[in-house]
Amino acid sequence: MKAFVVEKYGKDGVRAAEVPEPTVGARDVLVKVSAASINPLDKLVRNGEFKQLLKYRRPFVLGHDVAGVVTRVGSAVHGLKVGDEVYARPRDLRIGAFAEFIAIDVDDVAPKPASLTLHEAAAVPLVALAAWQLLIDKAHVKPGQKVLIHAGAGGLGSTVIQLAKHLGATVATTTDTDTEKLVRSLGADVVVDFTKEDFSKVLSGYDLVLDSVGGANLEKSLTVLKPGGLAISVVGPPDAGFAKQLGAPSFLGLVMNTLSRKVRKRARALGVRYQFFFMQANGSQLRKIGALYDSGKLRPVIDSTFPFDQTLDAMAHVEQGRTKAGKVVVSMVPDNG
Repeated sequence: MKAFVVEKYGKDGVRAAEVPEPTVGARDVLVKVSAASINPLDKLVRNGEFKQLLKYRRPFVLGHDVAGVVTRVGSAVHGLKVGDEVYARPRDLRIGAFAEFIAIDVDDVAPKPASLTLHEAAAVPLVALAAWQLLIDKAHVKPGQKVLIHAGAGGLGSTVIQLAKHLGATVATTTDTDTEKLVRSLGADVVVDFTKEDFSKVLSGYDLVLDSVGGANLEKSLTVLKPGGLAISVVGPPDAGFAKQLGAPSFLGLVMNTLSRKVRKRARALGVRYQFFFMQANGSQLRKIGALYDSGKLRPVIDSTFPFDQTLDAMAHVEQGRTKAGKVVVSMVPDNG
C-alpha cells in the first residue's frame, strides 16, 4: 500500500513509499483510510522531538488523525464490524494515518459521528480529545469559570472554545482581525486581536489559560491568572508529568523538570500553577465527543483539503503558517458529503 513514512528524523525525512499492509492483531480493527488530518504533532514526531520518549522504529508511517471504514476485525473485537465508519487518534507508537490502511487498537476507535462526513470526522479526534482532556480531566472546568484560549482560530483553539463554552465557562481568546468573526461564532465572549493589543494588559483574573504558542506568550499568560489559577501549555516546556505519562525512566522526568524549571519558578512566584499537556488516545471519550457533534454543541472547522498524494504539501501548508483557521485535511477521495 502507499504511505508516507518517516525514514529519518528531520524536515526532509518523510517520503512516499510502498509498505506492507498492516497486520491485524486480536484486538485490532483494520481501517481503510478515507481521510486524515495534519497536526503540529506530526512535525514534532517527524523531527524526532520526542525520540527519547517515543521510540519509533524507522521507517514508520506518520499521521495521528484518521477516519475511514472498517475492513477487518480481530478475533477479540466486539462492538465494531466490517463496514462501520469510524474515527480515531491511534495511540502513540501505533500511529500511521497517512496510508491507505491502518490497524488500530479497538480501544482507540469510535463510530464516526453520524452528522459528520468521513472528511469532516478526520479533522476531529486529536483536537477534540485534547480539548476534553484539558478542560474536563485536567482543569475540571466548571460553569462560570474564566478560560483564556490562545490561537482561538487554530485547530485546537477552535475546538477548545466550543467545549469550554458548552461547559459553561466565560471564554476569552486571542486571534487576528481576519478570524475575529469566526471565534465569536464558536462561542468566544472576549476576543483580543493580538495584532492590536497585548492580552496581558487587558485580561486578568482567569482560572485557566491554554497556551499553544509558548515562549514569552506563556510567561505573560501566567500574569493573567488569578491566585491558584492554572496555565497549561501544549508546546512546552515539558515537565516530569509528561515523562511519567509516557512511562519513561525517572531520570528523564528529572530532565523534563529541568527544562521547565524557569516557567515553574515564575508560576510559583505569582501564586499560580504550570503544567505541560500531551493528549492520549481514548475511544470511549471519542464516543462521548461524537454525541456533542451530533447534538450541534461542537462543529469541525476545516481550513483546506489536499489529495492524499499531496500529503507533504499539506504538512508544509501547516508548518509554514498558511492555515487561516481550523484543520488541514488529507482526503483519499473527493469530499462529496
